[in-house]
Amino acid sequence: MSEDLLRLYGTGEREPESRTLAVGDLSVELQDGNLRTLRFRGHEVLRVIAFLVRDKDWGTCSATIADLAVAETGLGFTVTYNARFTAPSGANLDCAIAISGTAKTVTFSAHCVSDADFETARAGFVVLHPVVGVAGEPVEVRHGDGSTERSHWPKEIDPWQPFKDIVAITHQVAPGIAAMTAFGGDIFEMEDQRNWTDGSYKTYVRPLALPWPYRVAKNEPFSQTVAVEIRAEDDAARAADASDTITLQVVPTGFRFPEIGVGLRSECLAQELAALETLKTIGARHLIGHFDPGAGHGLAALKGYAEIAEKSGLRMTLELAVPCKRPLQEEMAGFAALVQEAGLTFDTLFVCPSVDRQSTPPGSSWPECPPLEEVYAAARAAFPGVRLGGGMMSYFTELNRKRVPADRIDYVSHCTNPIVHAADDLSVMQTFEALRHVVSSTRAIYGDKPYRIGPSTIAMRQNPYGSATKDNSAGRRIPMANVDPRHNGQFGAAWTLAYAATVVPAGLEMLTLSTLAGPYGLVAGEGEATVQGDLRPLVHVLARLGILAGEAVHAVETSRPDALLGLASKERLLLANITAKPQVAALSQPPRRVSLIGAESVDLPSKEQIVVPPYGSVEIVL
Repeated sequence: MSEDLLRLYGTGEREPESRTLAVGDLSVELQDGNLRTLRFRGHEVLRVIAFLVRDKDWGTCSATIADLAVAETGLGFTVTYNARFTAPSGANLDCAIAISGTAKTVTFSAHCVSDADFETARAGFVVLHPVVGVAGEPVEVRHGDGSTERSHWPKEIDPWQPFKDIVAITHQVAPGIAAMTAFGGDIFEMEDQRNWTDGSYKTYVRPLALPWPYRVAKNEPFSQTVAVEIRAEDDAARAADASDTITLQVVPTGFRFPEIGVGLRSECLAQELAALETLKTIGARHLIGHFDPGAGHGLAALKGYAEIAEKSGLRMTLELAVPCKRPLQEEMAGFAALVQEAGLTFDTLFVCPSVDRQSTPPGSSWPECPPLEEVYAAARAAFPGVRLGGGMMSYFTELNRKRVPADRIDYVSHCTNPIVHAADDLSVMQTFEALRHVVSSTRAIYGDKPYRIGPSTIAMRQNPYGSATKDNSAGRRIPMANVDPRHNGQFGAAWTLAYAATVVPAGLEMLTLSTLAGPYGLVAGEGEATVQGDLRPLVHVLARLGILAGEAVHAVETSRPDALLGLASKERLLLANITAKPQVAALSQPPRRVSLIGAESVDLPSKEQIVVPPYGSVEIVL
């Protein structure tokens, strides 16, 4: 196992290699049989064109690729291969894939047949349009009846599908450059993937209003195509060179940096009690104890939280998944009695009906649940004098689709997760493009209501879109995984700092980006890549953020937000490199001190230009 890979990613697994296919001004990356980062004159046209198969729980069925053939000439390129997707049941969907490209076109087709009834939530093409430079801009959509809809890409995040029955989408890529993307073989519609912090608008096959999972019948073939055509004026400019030095601009926000929270899990109580000193290391101000009666949590969990709260001296929030199985007053009174018996004192109660943790897609029926006004009223009656929070234990998607009555709660909260749909390094770091829209959309909905986020981690704490998270005992990069190795590496530290930098303009009162122990925790566990008990790299980033809690904080706008993200106080500047390449940042004057954040901070040259290493986190003392 490479030491560098382990340090950066917490795993020795390498990402799949990609191959650049280029002709004229057009280029695209071929990776795992799909196309990524389609560019024209350096401008991003499409983020992804992929043929994907999901299992019945929306997990990704990986393709086994055979007979791959790639040919390139001065006039274009072609790619052909056979892909086999295997369902958990053992059924195989076999697809013959053909890709071709010229200087202004790309075509991707799939011809498929299954050797048995194949249960799937989705089988077909997915096309991702980027968000940056697109959100709020004009778009033209051609529908199945031949009509053309002239509209705009959603600016605030659309909870439902902005466009349905799509035959073609035409959008402006850059001044003088437009692209038409045409779809064939099935009914396509679009969702705003920023809901899940994906940095894209996704056009996909098969409307969500149709039943799922569904079956692809044995020996019944189907075909689909996606075709892209670029329309460019001769004098349309090229994109700026990505290798240029990155400039920074510090922008006051008018907010103070939020308090750092840390989550607690009842299954990790022993490890959490052993790791209490770590809370001091990061300057944590608040604990969030997760309590789910439906998962068997009871008096022992509450007693454990009480002991941790007493020994740490930190304030406590109880995060309660309300079963809503009995009369609400009766249920809440029962929880209050348990809390009293456990000796647990907390100043904040966050309540969420248990059923609301599961997603309700467009076209589906809302699950039975008492009105939130009644849930909140019962909570206040059972816990008088306690600040009450509402929102979603799951993600912004669910909060956006089921708006909570803000006048009945003291603050609103939700989580996010970066591996709902894709788990490769690039996709995870591109989620910050969407996260800034998540917090601005939340502010648009809830105004200046006190706002919290978290616990939000790379690994998925729960799966609102299926029966369970995906087991990842092998420590790979997979969507919806219950464990993600990058949480153990510098990648996880950079992700944590970039997250904090992205949400600074929202004026949060608390931000929680880890638990204390376990797979989402501050300390490594037994059998993980680092030694049991070692502090994970994100601890050293959180320690810098903890110092800032309550201080006036500034946003840092960079000329390459796809590469460097940062935040600043009066005396400190924190930068995260969210790429696998070194990045050069220009400062207005030489700083007093520059250090690479790690277990032992390493001083870097204090110059007007600093080099931030791959997935590096840097502290600059001004």
